[in-house]
Amino acid sequence: MRLTPLSTLSMLAAAIGLSFASTAQAAKPPAPDLSNSEFQQCLDRLKGSSKFRGVDSFTFNNYRPAQPDPSVIQSLNYQPEFQKDVWDYLSALVDKERVEDGIRAKHQWRDTLRQIESRYGVKADHVLGVWGVESNFGQTLGKKPLFESLATLSCFDRRQSYFQGEFANALKIVQRGDIAPNDMTGSWAGAFGQTQFMPSTFLELAVDFDGDGRRDLVNSVPDALASTANFLDNRGYRTGEPWGYEVKLPDGYWAASNRKNKKSMSHWRSQGLTLANGSPLPYDLSSAGLLLPAGIEGPAFLVGKNFDTFYSYNASENYALAIAHLSDLITREDSSKTDFITAWPTDDPGISRQQAKDIQQALLDAGYDIGGVDGIIGDNTRTAIQQYQTSRGIFPADGRAGQKFYRAIIGSAAPSPRSYGHSYSQPTNSQSLNPAPADRMGQLIQQQTTAPSAYSQSPQPSTSSNPRYRRVIGSDGTIKLVRIDEGS
Repeated sequence: MRLTPLSTLSMLAAAIGLSFASTAQAAKPPAPDLSNSEFQQCLDRLKGSSKFRGVDSFTFNNYRPAQPDPSVIQSLNYQPEFQKDVWDYLSALVDKERVEDGIRAKHQWRDTLRQIESRYGVKADHVLGVWGVESNFGQTLGKKPLFESLATLSCFDRRQSYFQGEFANALKIVQRGDIAPNDMTGSWAGAFGQTQFMPSTFLELAVDFDGDGRRDLVNSVPDALASTANFLDNRGYRTGEPWGYEVKLPDGYWAASNRKNKKSMSHWRSQGLTLANGSPLPYDLSSAGLLLPAGIEGPAFLVGKNFDTFYSYNASENYALAIAHLSDLITREDSSKTDFITAWPTDDPGISRQQAKDIQQALLDAGYDIGGVDGIIGDNTRTAIQQYQTSRGIFPADGRAGQKFYRAIIGSAAPSPRSYGHSYSQPTNSQSLNPAPADRMGQLIQQQTTAPSAYSQSPQPSTSSNPRYRRVIGSDGTIKLVRIDEGS
């Protein structure tokens, strides 16, 4: 999600523990207590350092943060423990809603995309794939103030030298007048704009495509899309080649996933590989490597150089596959089926963003305090799912939002834990689990037995003496359940 040269990105990811294809189940560590006096002394030193040569005193002093932001150090040290399977990762990034948004964007910006493709040689739908994955076609931009984030990362914890350079470059962007200071917001690590450039890559590769004299990747769609095409072109994009394609392996075939070990299409044909629909492999790739994101039993892909350019945008094969798959669906202008031809090797596939929103709303309705409904399964939602699973005897209580949990919490029937399938069945001779001691909300909700519940293990008889509750959010943001039976 941050656009830096591949070598820099890979080094940064390894050094600070970024995991692009994963999210965390455990809560973030508490934010550190950062000394403001130490912060200001650090900024004084940076002002006169070589990295900030070219940043004038007015710009530095005017956008110098008054205090550090501890939350970015909290994010820097957040080591993910919950690894997303590839089917979870892709289902959240490539769903019906995003494909339809991409098709609309394709028609809306058709002339601009045609001009970009003509100038940079990058297929328009590949640019749209990046735009859709990075910011949901400009609908989701980061909100962290870049100067505060980058200044804090420049003065505390690890990778200070790297972030000092990005802080200086962010100041240069404003000093040059490309982007208004109020628009310098983004991710905690400094990526910003509709296609999420780091400041250093902005200065290297951003372009003014709308001709207004500014390279505005926040407010100008033409600038953002052309800059993305320029990036891909500079990373070795091959005009006229596809990124690759889904393929079918012959029965009994074994191979390791290694996209870097590229072979000719004649080689892969001789091995018995075909397109996933059984058609012969085409010869429109000069060479390709085999990618098996879920092993030999899952979907298989032959990927070429253009896939590698997607990877260079963000060092994750799953991320690159999301761009590739989304771009294909936009090309076909078909949102009816977002799965690959070969099914993932799981009986519990991932969920779409709409399904994630449905789960979040159901959890809120059940009294779990997860914040808002945004379709993003984050820490609060996973914790609530785990508490819900525990209180209903669903095993394992892993906090994962898959299709089985979706059916369990949304379905109108009242299934028993055994009906959820293997990964959600109770172990033999086990007892139903009680709600976690801290899950007071879950304990209260279990008392709502005036009618059979879609969330409970089995229907409960309705009695006039059973209490009922409604969810109330106080003025201070606290949530509680208030009895509403008998006029209370």
